[in-house]
This record gives sequence, C-alpha cells and structure tokens, in this order.
Amino acid sequence: MSQGPRVPSGPGFFILEAMKKVAILIDGFNVYHALQQEQRLHKYKWLDYHKLSKCYVTSKDQIVDVYYFTALVHWNPRKIAKHKIYLKALSMVGVKPVFGKFKDKDHKCRICGKQYSTFEEKQTDVNIAITLFRLAVSNDFEVAILISGDTDLVPAVEAIKKTFPDKQIGVVVPIGRRAKELVDVCDFHMKMKEKHLRTSQFPDTIYLDPEKKVFLQRPKSWI
Repeated sequence: MSQGPRVPSGPGFFILEAMKKVAILIDGFNVYHALQQEQRLHKYKWLDYHKLSKCYVTSKDQIVDVYYFTALVHWNPRKIAKHKIYLKALSMVGVKPVFGKFKDKDHKCRICGKQYSTFEEKQTDVNIAITLFRLAVSNDFEVAILISGDTDLVPAVEAIKKTFPDKQIGVVVPIGRRAKELVDVCDFHMKMKEKHLRTSQFPDTIYLDPEKKVFLQRPKSWI
C-alpha cells in the first residue's frame, strides 16, 4: 500500500498523513487452493500471515488485527491434525481464527447419472462480511485489506463502502488469481507474489517453551 499523501501544515511546510489503523481479513482456503494449484507453491503453506500482512502496508501504518477465516475438514483426521498445528502457530503471532464449516452436498455424475456426496465449505464469505461490518461499526480500522480472490465478497465490500464512505477497503489477490470484479469495487489492490510467500514463512520448528521440549513442526508434506 502506498504511503499517504502529504498535506500542507503552513507556508513551505508539509507533514505526512497520520498513521492509519489497518485490519487484515484472510480467506484461508482461497489462499490455500491458490498454493495447492501449483506444485512449486506447496512449500509455502507454512505461512506466517502476520508477517505476510506486513508486505502490504507501510511503516506508517498500524496493523490492529489479522483475522484468518477457515474451517476444519472434519472427515479427515490427518488433515485436521495438520490444520490444528498450523492454527496454533498462527495463534502464536496473534492471528485470530474465525471458523466456518463444511456441509455435505449431493452431486450428480454427468456421465453415469449416479448421485454422490461431497463436502462444500460454507459461511466464510458471510463471516468475512460480518466481521468487516462489525469492525467498521466499532471504528476499529481506517483501512481494511482482504486477502482473497472470492468474488462472492463483492456485495459485502459495496455495502461497507456505501455505509462507511470514509473507510478504505483494499484487496490482495492470491498468487495466480485475477478476481477482477472484486478488484473493481475496492479502493486499491495488490498482487500476492512468490517473494512475499518466500519471506513470510514460519521457522521449520517453533518452540513453545524455553527448554525447547515442546514445539510445533512444519508438516513434512509442506516442505
């Protein structure tokens, strides 16, 4: 995000615009699927979102909150275990999780016509919208940055901007995505780049106690 404009403070003198409070709202699975889409990006899943958020603000801005919107894949114990390790790592740097859920959804095979069930993530876009509105009402941010490429967020952004015209909303589009509709309704946008992911990784091992007997480890499949 570019530095704010300079405003005059008297003849021949200028001061920089005051520090802005910034809230970061991350669509966890939207970013995850962007990384999952390319083999070379799998190694970046051990992502420190608080550190990543700093890539998109200036030193003049204050990140007041980082929210991570996600859901637990309740049908897969192995993935739940990895996800909980990751959530613990995020909590260590102050990232706040907001949980949606997966629901069963029936599909029909186009070839054979048989019905089959799969799981579909629900509530993330609603949770982001509600959180964004709540933070705006309580005046907890001057700038909100969405890290997502989900165009379902367009109505929420439009509503917030209409209700709170003094608030700025920007979007960071996950690597490899476009999200033109979302970009068009936001005040500014940025692209997530591989260098941002590379420099925003947790250490492979995160120690939870001074004696280094309790620790979190990057999952082997994320190396």
